[in-house]
Amino acid sequence: MPGLYFEEFSVGQKVTTVGRTIGEADIFGFAGLTGDFNQIHTDAAFASKTQFGQRIAHGLLGLSIATGLIMRTGLLEGTVLAFREINEWKFVKPFFIGDTISAELEVTETKSMPRIGGGSMIASVTVKNQNGEICQRGSLNLLVLSKPKS
Repeated sequence: MPGLYFEEFSVGQKVTTVGRTIGEADIFGFAGLTGDFNQIHTDAAFASKTQFGQRIAHGLLGLSIATGLIMRTGLLEGTVLAFREINEWKFVKPFFIGDTISAELEVTETKSMPRIGGGSMIASVTVKNQNGEICQRGSLNLLVLSKPKS
């Protein structure tokens, strides 16, 4: 089943994703992909002496997982043209190994863009851990395909 077309989104529409648990392998995989082997992420002994008391996941890993979870909803399957912008993203609290994160998305603005065959949708996103604590928040600007003419 395809995702929603631009015209099917409305301001105030909300969706909550399923959860996903962050594992040690996720952190090392992300470190390998990005080259960010900062000790706060990869060295348990070092991290135990920080204010967090343990290793934390990369902030951008949390953002990446959240966007993947949003895609898993099917909401944008085959209809998203591009992730255009990430706006005012805040890293509020860290994610730890074993945390389960989920994202809540709320459509805050839509703007038709006929020249691209779709429109711009801005959505507020809140990423929470398994305790319901907000760990990240911001907004995404997505380009979404218009519904084909019958």
